[in-house]
Amino acid sequence: MPENVATIDATPQPERSKSDLSDQMSAAVERLRARFGTGVTRSLEWREKQLDGVIAFLEDHTSALTAAMHQDLGRPALEAWIADIGPSIAEAKYVRKNLRKWAKPRKVSLSIATQPGKARIVPEPLGVALIIAPWNYPVNLVFEPLVAALGAGNAVVLKPSELSPATSTLIARELPSYLDREAVAVIEGAVDVSTALLEQRFDHIFFTGSTNVGRIVMRAAAEHLTPVLLELGGKSPVIVDDDANIAAAANRIAWGKGLNAGQTCIAPDYVLVSERRRDELVDALVAAWSNFYGRDIESSADFGRIVSDRHHRRLTGLLDGHEVAFGGGSTSETRYLSPTIVVDPSPASDLMTEEIFGPILPIVTVADTDHAIQFVNERPKPLALYVFSENGDAVDRVTSQTSSGGVCVNHTLFHFSPHDLAFGGVGPSGMGRYHGQAGFDALSNLKGILTKPAGLETSIIYPPYGKLKSRLLRLVT
Repeated sequence: MPENVATIDATPQPERSKSDLSDQMSAAVERLRARFGTGVTRSLEWREKQLDGVIAFLEDHTSALTAAMHQDLGRPALEAWIADIGPSIAEAKYVRKNLRKWAKPRKVSLSIATQPGKARIVPEPLGVALIIAPWNYPVNLVFEPLVAALGAGNAVVLKPSELSPATSTLIARELPSYLDREAVAVIEGAVDVSTALLEQRFDHIFFTGSTNVGRIVMRAAAEHLTPVLLELGGKSPVIVDDDANIAAAANRIAWGKGLNAGQTCIAPDYVLVSERRRDELVDALVAAWSNFYGRDIESSADFGRIVSDRHHRRLTGLLDGHEVAFGGGSTSETRYLSPTIVVDPSPASDLMTEEIFGPILPIVTVADTDHAIQFVNERPKPLALYVFSENGDAVDRVTSQTSSGGVCVNHTLFHFSPHDLAFGGVGPSGMGRYHGQAGFDALSNLKGILTKPAGLETSIIYPPYGKLKSRLLRLVT
């Protein structure tokens, strides 16, 4: 933990009855809806002030957030900056810089049939948005959705994860003083609170988490026909082609799997490689992890911990019955689990059918890259796909013949970073896109407006329709 930073008190709150919770959540949403109803959030000046508040909060509380993430996740300080705090500040500044441009009406061309007239798309706020954030990146995956919602001019209910309690408590305690308290509410709690929130009517729900919980969120949203943006999970594959640079691939896969101890929705979940390059890749992965964290990985200040005892037991249980090629060491008291390699587990095993969400990396032998593509396509569409090759044709085959939320070629995770590279899933790995303008648009109603001149009548469209009118209308419509 960073020096001179106190531990954050994340004592659970007393239980509340279901009816009390429902009443409290309803009151909170209605208070925000009343604020939205005044029209104040539509102002670009209001939105800019909120984004300035987000930036100020993150900058003022960098040390405290770093300490909180260490308390929750054993998160190394630099990792807390490069994966959570820094990107959140950068996104807020980027949206702040481009907000007025994105909010302008967008001209649209008219067909001959709709002329004379003018058409435009006007982005407008949706209303009150609910953001339910996960525990694994308890700053970034709170603030990047919040930035999109505020930039689009919405009031927001923000629900941090109870599984990262120190970070959640800090955000709930300090963030409101930086924002419009009547338009932004931070609500803490466990599943019962999320359930009570999902009973309310929102104008948008942004959920990041597991596919199973995503289904629950979508069912609740359907009750009010509320649009959703779901960032879910899945098993993100890595295809290592025979023409890959193995040393570079191993470093980049090992880094992507080691970040946050593998607790990343787009972490490499398993690797597909031919027998010709498999052993070389395994050796290079072992060397990479040793270079990153030393021989005694458990004592490394740069390797995190598993979030909870339950998740630690789940991960160690995934190894039951498998022969471990590297790693496998664990300490339940500190929730440590070593980077671990399992070669050729059964495709029907839990290790190959469940999202791992930890530092275990299955290596699956395939005949060649075409068989790797087939392997991926026989399974649910993943949130991310990684391909390593110096053969352009092989890369093109992988990217054109597979479907995934996003692709990163010759690296891992980096496709999450660019502001204008819209991020999201497909199928069971999610729906909707955010980051940069994609997030602004997702949290806006892109309202189409067509204006016709009152003094110029187009009587050809009115009946009765003779042969001449019919012929002309068929030509222009």
